[in-house]
Amino acid sequence: MTTFNLLLIALIQGLTEFLPVSSSGHLILLPSLTGLADQGQIIDVAAHLGTLAAVVLYFSSDVRLALVGTLRLLRGKIDTKGAFLALCLLIATIPVIIVGLILKLTGLSEAMRGITVIGWAMIIFGVLLYWADQTGATEKTTERWSLKDAFKMGLWQAVALIPGTSRSGITITAGRMLGYTRTDAARLAMLMSIPTIIASGALLSLDVIGTADASVLRDIGIVVAMSFVAALCALTLMMRLLKSVSFTPYVIYRIGLGVILLWIAYT
Repeated sequence: MTTFNLLLIALIQGLTEFLPVSSSGHLILLPSLTGLADQGQIIDVAAHLGTLAAVVLYFSSDVRLALVGTLRLLRGKIDTKGAFLALCLLIATIPVIIVGLILKLTGLSEAMRGITVIGWAMIIFGVLLYWADQTGATEKTTERWSLKDAFKMGLWQAVALIPGTSRSGITITAGRMLGYTRTDAARLAMLMSIPTIIASGALLSLDVIGTADASVLRDIGIVVAMSFVAALCALTLMMRLLKSVSFTPYVIYRIGLGVILLWIAYT
């Protein structure tokens, strides 16, 4: 794979991982619409590592809090803010792991990797995001995150396994439905992405262990570095814009892209 292809893949993954526009959908479309060779799972794992590093760095204080809390949680204690946050993140991650394993074992995950599915998902969940953002209350903050809300957001996160849905988009939608402010819904969605990316990366790694050799280390390094930079920039920009801008621009993009994809698929 050429350096240009690697940079393009890393840029797309990094920019779309945390924006509510579906990174998986864009990566699936890349070879379909450009004729480029499929990047393969090794590059997918590398791109996930880069975006994981970006979100961990951006929310480093929350990550440290959750890590310390995890140690107390392992001792059976939920007596600190960090331990409760760690428990909420665990509860929110369980549904997507279970559904992800089912889809992988049944082969449904591959069956859904088509332009038609992505097109409809872009439109349907884009409209749902718009509705939730415009009608949702703004009474809750991150500090009021409960186990019940974490489980509900986790169930919605599992829906993101449908290509084109957007993991961040559907969890933000769920957060807005539950009454969280725009910035807090996005913050919770980003924190939920950390264990989810780790889980999906580990699952992909099982398929590529033993297939990587020295010749691909350079490719991995390029993708990790570029996806990290792109994801950090996109995440920083989105979180700043949410203080004054709604999710409508992302919805317009989703619907526009979805219409184009459906036109290609049906004609």
